[in-house]
Amino acid sequence: MDQEEWLKTEFGHAEDDATFAHHLAEAAGRALADFRTEALAEGLDGKKLKDQGDARSQQLISSVLRFARPHDAVLSEEATDSEERLSAGRVWIIDPLDGTREYSEDRHDWAVHVALWSDGSLVAGAVALPGLDTVLSTGREGTSDATVNGRRPKIAVSRSRAPQLVTDVADILDAELVPMGSAGYKAAAVIRGEVDAYIHAGGQYEWDSAAPVAVAQARRLHTSRIDGSSLRYNQADPYLPDLLVCRADLADQLLNTISKVK
Repeated sequence: MDQEEWLKTEFGHAEDDATFAHHLAEAAGRALADFRTEALAEGLDGKKLKDQGDARSQQLISSVLRFARPHDAVLSEEATDSEERLSAGRVWIIDPLDGTREYSEDRHDWAVHVALWSDGSLVAGAVALPGLDTVLSTGREGTSDATVNGRRPKIAVSRSRAPQLVTDVADILDAELVPMGSAGYKAAAVIRGEVDAYIHAGGQYEWDSAAPVAVAQARRLHTSRIDGSSLRYNQADPYLPDLLVCRADLADQLLNTISKVK
């Protein structure tokens, strides 16, 4: 099946934006997983696997968006940015492969991000977790409003080195640090209930958080900057340096603690 036939078969029918985001993230994640299996069998690894995976996923996602949402603007980590998106009413914010290191190491903790910003807000999003055969999206039922209920809270952190701010917060709150891979996977771990919070203060871009934040908001989780201010997307400068995603009952305690240690 050539690409045009595949696009018509997979995306040739009308879908609401949330279902479309889910479908697109799932397709890109499946393609990345299949490519990695083939590439590793052929001895391709390291930087080449990262770069080729990123490029293939970007090509697939951009082809689908041109076909199914041709009038929408796009902000993607792997594509040249355009000022035209700043005046657009609808902007897809994409990370075609979140966690290239984990992907190239044949780990499961990487993701694909697809989010839609419209007129000032994130209105749809999906995070594909191919290593778990799961897609989290705004169009699927589910809530994440459980409470910690007195146990030690769990905070997702980098598997290489926990940032000092997060370590300090964990010390004060007697929280357990849980190492894991990509930014999207960490945020998704909060959505899935594997951990209670994800705190990031080391610098990110809009595509690193837009999709998981859209899903987290739909599940009634707290999302904000680490000073408690709102996360803003489709900005002229897509740099978005810090992030807090957590269970709602922990938000005030975490924000107060962060303010004391940062």
